[in-house]
Amino acid sequence: MPVSFLADRGVVKVAGEEAPHFLQNLVTSHVDNLAPGEARWFGLLTPQGKILFDGLAVAVPEENGGGYLLDVAGDQAAALAKRLGFYKLRAKVTVEDLSESLGVGVVWGDENAPDVQGITFTDPRLAALGTRIIADRATLTALGDSAASWHAHRIGLGVPEGGKDYPWSDAFPHEVLMDQLQGVAFDKGCYVGQEVVSRMHHRKTARTRIVPVTFTGDAPAAGADVLTSTKVSGRIGSVAPGRALASLRLDRAAEAIAAGEPITADGIALTLDKPAFATFVFPGEDGAA
Repeated sequence: MPVSFLADRGVVKVAGEEAPHFLQNLVTSHVDNLAPGEARWFGLLTPQGKILFDGLAVAVPEENGGGYLLDVAGDQAAALAKRLGFYKLRAKVTVEDLSESLGVGVVWGDENAPDVQGITFTDPRLAALGTRIIADRATLTALGDSAASWHAHRIGLGVPEGGKDYPWSDAFPHEVLMDQLQGVAFDKGCYVGQEVVSRMHHRKTARTRIVPVTFTGDAPAAGADVLTSTKVSGRIGSVAPGRALASLRLDRAAEAIAAGEPITADGIALTLDKPAFATFVFPGEDGAA
């Protein structure tokens, strides 16, 4: 059954009358106009435009207490809550790490969401990723652990995940496809790191992207160098049978493809596979450089 408790996810709550304005001024996407039960992918950046934290922010209906629940990497939840508290100053907001009591589940494919009392929402990155559930952590554990199948589904769609496909504090939003998957709003005002992200977008200077790759036989190891001919041009992230995500210099990949040179990791030949949602020029296409 395509449903799973995601044990490695945590939940941070941001509430209070100024919560929409507070978050809107900090993160990469629009959150102040979310309808109850609607979510968006967001990043909280360094002033230099690199991703400190990311997650899915869902607006909680007033009958459930209002505010926002942030579905984030579990090992980052406490640090995110602390960072948001640092920004809070006199704002009328509360910030709580609720990861001990609340958890995250996911259901995908043709399955209906299980009858669990909590907040459910469509994954805002791609509808094909399914429905997320934030509810009592102990209750969600009964969904079972099918996380490996979930990640294979995510990898198959070409959607990266922080901490697995890119390191915190060392990747720009464009590099991890936030601009492709509704994780950045280019029409909003200032937020932390906004100037760098806007400049990269308008100058089209994102040379590195996370892209799906396919292979036959044994899989390259997560973290293995990706070589274009003999140059180290990227790194393998998440791996599933026959498929992986790789952070890759697009210009070097395009040069290798044009020259008929191999792209490999751990000595395994890789083939790049453009995801359906991608709008950037892909290595091997006309105009790739």
